[in-house]
Amino acid sequence: MCDKFLVKMLPRVKHLLLWFWFFAAWPCHALVPKPRTLFNKSKSIIPDYYVKVRPPTLRGVPIEVEFSMKVVDINSINVEDMDFRMDMFLSQEWSDARIKIPEEMFEYGDDSITLPSQYFENLWQPDLYFLNSKVVEIATLTHKFSSVTLFRNKTIKYSARMHAIVACQMEFQHYPMDTQMCPINVESFSYNNNKMRLKWSESGVTVSPELKLLQYNILPLVLDEQNIYTGEKNGNFSRLVVNFRFERQIGHHLIQTFAPSSLVVVLSWFSFWLGLDAVPGRVTLLVTCLLTLVTMFTGLRSDIPAVAYIKALDLWMAGCMLSVFAALGEFVIVKVLDGKYQAMKKKQCEEAMEAAMTPWNHMGKSGLSRKRVSHAVIPLHWKNDKGKEKILWHQVDRVSRIVFPGLFFTFCVVYWTTLIFGRSPVLL
Repeated sequence: MCDKFLVKMLPRVKHLLLWFWFFAAWPCHALVPKPRTLFNKSKSIIPDYYVKVRPPTLRGVPIEVEFSMKVVDINSINVEDMDFRMDMFLSQEWSDARIKIPEEMFEYGDDSITLPSQYFENLWQPDLYFLNSKVVEIATLTHKFSSVTLFRNKTIKYSARMHAIVACQMEFQHYPMDTQMCPINVESFSYNNNKMRLKWSESGVTVSPELKLLQYNILPLVLDEQNIYTGEKNGNFSRLVVNFRFERQIGHHLIQTFAPSSLVVVLSWFSFWLGLDAVPGRVTLLVTCLLTLVTMFTGLRSDIPAVAYIKALDLWMAGCMLSVFAALGEFVIVKVLDGKYQAMKKKQCEEAMEAAMTPWNHMGKSGLSRKRVSHAVIPLHWKNDKGKEKILWHQVDRVSRIVFPGLFFTFCVVYWTTLIFGRSPVLL
């Protein structure tokens, strides 16, 4: 009897428990708001009549787009490919009166709201691009680093972290004291200056203070706003230009190039103090110095691309090699003069011995010898006022000890003066 009663009451108990749970959980469900997705937000901002075209402006004036850039890193200046790679934050601002931003989307005290850029694919954005870029891409990790910020006054700000490889036409006439001018040109692809006008924002272009380059100093940037006729697009277009100027640091080349080559030239002057009795040592010293400069010059040429014009470094190495080669030529001249002097002495000795053996022919041959000496173009030896004999090749070595350092010092003064003060005004 009891069992039958429990079987009949069990469905009713379950029914009562369900109603109890529903009424107990009802206040909690009432406190949870209905979720609003970003898709719903974007649909509320972009009206149904919105068309992805240039925003209309008052009286048809060009729409103004403010552009700014912050350079985070310049990690490669490639002289072989004539380009450089940079990481930067870009920002574009423009106004679009067609968007509608519900007031409840703004948090308390805020004048803007930031949303991921993928929810605004149907929103019109300026078609700006870098004219002289090889590669431009948005940085990614798990997603693209870009966003769109909407302001109460219907201003739209698009920001992105980007990588770019920018071409730069480099000149190496003043290498290694060159300053490379690398402009970046920003322009609209489709809208001429009657439809869109570009302008730098107040921040313009800034460089991160932590940015350090190994071989270059970044000079102050030069910003410009231009209207340029573009033949490919058959119209005048508004263009933003920022000129990056990279000044090469001379310290590396002073240590690796100019100081060693100067020491090699000075080392070649030691040969002027070596007598002709040390012929192997003198020849070895000069030839070694010359080969050292040639090897050094060959290694330096691999640092920059082969160009058709002469660089400042070529002139320096040519001057050093010419100085050592001239010292080697001086040794050859001195050796020839010494050979003639020794031959003349030997002949005079033979004539003196012959005159001693045959006195009756002494007057005739000695007169002939004096006649040959008097008709010599350059005297190989002479006596000074004190009666001391002077030998020509000794005097050549003595004069070379002063002339060679003096000429090289003059070359250095002219070279560095021209290199420092003779640069093109554009690069300064």
